[in-house]
Amino acid sequence: MFTGIIEDIGVVSNLKQEFDNLHITIKSRMAPELKIDQSVAHNGVCLTVVAVNNDEYSVTAIKETLNKTNLGTLKVNDQVNLERAMKLGDRLDGHIVQGHVDQTAVCSHVEEANGSWVFTFNYDAALNNITIEKGSITINGTSLTVINSRKDGFSVAIIPYTYSHTNFNTFKKGTIVNLEFDVLGKYVAKLFEMGKIN
Repeated sequence: MFTGIIEDIGVVSNLKQEFDNLHITIKSRMAPELKIDQSVAHNGVCLTVVAVNNDEYSVTAIKETLNKTNLGTLKVNDQVNLERAMKLGDRLDGHIVQGHVDQTAVCSHVEEANGSWVFTFNYDAALNNITIEKGSITINGTSLTVINSRKDGFSVAIIPYTYSHTNFNTFKKGTIVNLEFDVLGKYVAKLFEMGKIN
């Protein structure tokens, strides 16, 4: 379980394809504090630490993960948003984030707004994921509030702190991002679909 509050921006230092798996090595200031088997969210994708070496650690993404996220597009030196799993008893500063990406989206517009930024994203509505105005959304692991919600897209407003402490500062038109929709909203939508709520 995660909160969507990014702890560090890691840098991809090595990528190794092995059959359908991608082994990803990340350089991060929090690497020395990690241990093998620990869960870390990478652009919002929960992966297990499999090796730690000084200021670098490695994780493995399988085919299912690569098919549903933007991790397969990573290149050496790319920035990755990182968050360790919550500790029991921590404050929930963002919202409930599982680290299970629902689908990707494409950045369609970036607007500088006199001290903040507005990013607009489009996604495939055929997968039946929804946003609501002022609801929660996780983009590359970052907990954010939806504005301008519509059937196949939405926008978010980014404050300077978030812009400089996440990989949002690398986004441009065409950037592919990971989306995790609000878990409570997903359950409500499923109940409606099953006819359990009228």
